[in-house]
Amino acid sequence: MSILVTGGAGFIGSSLIDKLIKKDEKVICLDNFNDYYSPEIKKENISSYLDKKNFKLVVGDILDKELLKRVFKKEEVKIVVHLAARAGVRPSLLNPHLYEEVNVGGTLNLLELSRDNIENFVFASSSSVYGVNSKIPFSEDDPIEKPVSPYAATKRAAELLCYTYHHLYNIPLVCLRFFTAYGPRQRPDMAIHKFTKLIDEGKKITMFGSGSSRRDYTYISDIIEGVISSLHKEFSFEVINLGNSRTVELRHLISLIEKGLRKKAKVKQLPDQLGDVPITYAKIDKAKRLLGYKPKVKIEEGIERFVLWYKNS
Repeated sequence: MSILVTGGAGFIGSSLIDKLIKKDEKVICLDNFNDYYSPEIKKENISSYLDKKNFKLVVGDILDKELLKRVFKKEEVKIVVHLAARAGVRPSLLNPHLYEEVNVGGTLNLLELSRDNIENFVFASSSSVYGVNSKIPFSEDDPIEKPVSPYAATKRAAELLCYTYHHLYNIPLVCLRFFTAYGPRQRPDMAIHKFTKLIDEGKKITMFGSGSSRRDYTYISDIIEGVISSLHKEFSFEVINLGNSRTVELRHLISLIEKGLRKKAKVKQLPDQLGDVPITYAKIDKAKRLLGYKPKVKIEEGIERFVLWYKNS
C-alpha cells in the first residue's frame, strides 16, 4: 500500500513526508518543481529521502492525466494526500486562470482516479475559503458563500468537488482547512519568512493596512500531527479546521521577529490589499473530537524556532 503525497517537495508536503518515512510508510512524492519559488529549495527539502527504500519521487504534474494513471496503477496507491496547488492570495489576482486550472482541474483529475480502491483521500484546503466571515471563530458549519480571492474560490470549488465525488462514488474523504501554517521550510513568499529575511538584511518590509489584521498562525508540527491523525481514520466525509485557535496581530508578529533577530524592522505602510481578510480564527472543537488534535506551539515559541532555523539555513 502506498501513500501518494502531491506537492510533496513543498513546505507542508516535505514536512509530512518526514513523519511518514519515520513511521515506515511507503510514500510516493509527486511534485512538478515549478518556479513559483526556487525549485532548488524544494529539491533540498526532499534530498535526504532519495535513498530511502520506502520513498519514491515522481517528477510530474497533477494536470498530466496519463502520468497520474500510471502512478495510481503501478504504485498501488491507497491513500491520497493532495497538497499540490497554486498557492497565495495576491498572485491569484494576477493569474486566476492558472489557479482555476491547477487547483480545480488538478483536484478533479485525482478524484477521478480515486473512484476505486482508495481507502482515504485527504484534501488540503485553506482558511481562505471563509472569506470575510463575520462569525468568530470560524466554524466548519459556517456558510461559505463569499470567498474574496480567486485562490479562495478555487479552494472552495475543490471542496465541493470532493463532496460530489464522495457522494457519487463513496470515496472516504476529509477536507482539512489549514490556518496559516509556518515553520522551517516555509515558502519564502509567505509573511513570516519574507519579513525575517528583509529585517535581517536591513531592508524595508511592507505592511498593508494599519497592522491590526489578525491571523491564526499554526506551527507546522501541529498541522502535520493533524494530517497524520486523519490518514487512517474511517471517515465518510468531513471538513475539519486545523489552526492554533489563537489570533495574532500583524504588528505583534513583526515585534516577535524583531526580538528573535535582535534587529529593528523598517516598515513601509501601504493601504489594504485586494483579496486580504481582516482576520482568520479557527474553531478547532471538531479537530479535537475527531482527530485528538491539540496544537502545542504558541506563536512566541514558533517564531523563536523559525528564526533559529532561518539563521542556520
